[in-house]
Amino acid sequence: MYQALYRKYRPTDFNSVVGQDPIIKTLKNSIINKTFSHAYMFFGPRGTGKTTVSKIFARNINCTNPKDGVACYECDNCKTSFSKNCVDIIEIDAASNNGVDEIRDLKNKVALVPSKLNYKVYIIDEVHMLSIGAFNALLKTLEEPPKHAVFILATTDPQKVPETIVSRCQCFSFKRISDNTIVEKLRRICNEEKIDIEDKVLENIAILSEGGLRDALGSLDKLVSFSSNKITLDDFTKVNGIISEEEIASFVKDVLMGNIKDVLVKLNEFNNCGKNLIQIMNQILNFIRNMLVDYFILDKKLDFSLDNLQKLANIINEKMFDIKKAGNTKIYIEMFLLSFMNKNPLNNQFKSTEDGCINSMEKIENNIKSLKEEVNIKNISEKIENREKEIDNLKEEDKSDEFNKISNDIGIENEHLMSRILNIEEIMKVRINNTLANANKNLLVMEKNNFNLLKDYTFDQKIGYIVCSLLDSKIRTVSPENIIISYEYDSNVKQNLQNIEMITDVYNKITNSNKNFAIISDDEWNKIKNDYINNLKNNIKYDILPEPEVILEESVNNDIIVSNTAVELFGDIVEID
Repeated sequence: MYQALYRKYRPTDFNSVVGQDPIIKTLKNSIINKTFSHAYMFFGPRGTGKTTVSKIFARNINCTNPKDGVACYECDNCKTSFSKNCVDIIEIDAASNNGVDEIRDLKNKVALVPSKLNYKVYIIDEVHMLSIGAFNALLKTLEEPPKHAVFILATTDPQKVPETIVSRCQCFSFKRISDNTIVEKLRRICNEEKIDIEDKVLENIAILSEGGLRDALGSLDKLVSFSSNKITLDDFTKVNGIISEEEIASFVKDVLMGNIKDVLVKLNEFNNCGKNLIQIMNQILNFIRNMLVDYFILDKKLDFSLDNLQKLANIINEKMFDIKKAGNTKIYIEMFLLSFMNKNPLNNQFKSTEDGCINSMEKIENNIKSLKEEVNIKNISEKIENREKEIDNLKEEDKSDEFNKISNDIGIENEHLMSRILNIEEIMKVRINNTLANANKNLLVMEKNNFNLLKDYTFDQKIGYIVCSLLDSKIRTVSPENIIISYEYDSNVKQNLQNIEMITDVYNKITNSNKNFAIISDDEWNKIKNDYINNLKNNIKYDILPEPEVILEESVNNDIIVSNTAVELFGDIVEID
């Protein structure tokens, strides 16, 4: 009959136990020095070796010839303790024997001397399941046991064990086994069992087991049964109801970018495919954790805001208990992710302005409706009605007249803004520095709303191309004086730097602002952003620098009609007045 891997490879001596070195060393020394106690409590997460170490310790203290605290396996006591018929090592499951009567029966038998071994050892597993009456019945026995009796209490929940019991035991906390230790153990087992498996699968098994070696071996067992060939990462995701790292990265990106539709669609797909949504939330936590570790330790670039990554990780971690207890896990996850995306307006800071825009007139109407709900309507109803009438009028004839007036004004005022600025690069550097020195998140949100107003001018004959160019940019950060925008391609940056005075004038006229622009590429922004974050961590502040005076290229008369070269080009066929 096939034997499960966790049973087949259960340690039978101290030297085979992994991940609990301090505990093993202490127990060995107590055997060497013959100073072991009459009562122990082993507590810690499941699958970390509590019961296994209890059995090993019970055999070793009964060995007549231990070597360095380890049983010899040759003496009569060792042979007896390893026998299935051994009656002096008693294992009790407190989950099913948790009453007063069972503990009273145990008390009566404790007084009996061991039949063959030196010590009678009682291993009470899941001791926290005992009733209060049972604990009280056990208390006196633990306080004054016979010389031949040793108690080992094992539990995953020590908080439920009365302090009076805990205080009478030597307590050992079993820690979660590290991922590296689990991977090494699994690799050795795979080599012995001739299991062909990818290293990435072993790493994911270790992560999924959360420090429990028994769970890791159980997961490996499932994969062996599932795949008859080499076990791949795809097999692992199918068996455990989780998703690939690429899908996790895409999902996290959608959440941080505020793509509500994509987030809801993907959650629905995961649920319909039978994926374990709780495990997916754990995957997201591990994914964000790895990103942050790489950022702080390896100085890797982040694709998203550090603040938003931390907020998302914190809210998932806070909600994990409720997720597991929720009646409908999918709906609960949807609701708290929607709340996160709606309450976190800055999670759209890496999206293009056009994607994030809403119609400016709708924005004004929404503000009015909100105002009606939040204040006393009786006192301001007339003002609201008048404002609504003004908006209606603006939407119709007056709106087009106003647009034409702005367009004409800008066109007239910018006829002279055609000269090339020679020191444009120096000006951009100073504006970027000054913007970062006074960057303000609230102003960033406000300017994104101001960009909505530009959409009404996209088809204007005179300034439409300027407006479209602005809408194609990404707003990066804002100060009271400046706005940093970026473009994907250097050619766009170069072209818009030539028109920067026109861009500035158009924007300020439409939005009734007084801002200056700094225009850079996306790659430049990523470098500047990383430098800014590093400077903040190192308490390096940005000082305000004076902006250089604009140096214009001297205008050259290129009018061919009045140029002296006209006669040279066309000869006597032209006549100049």
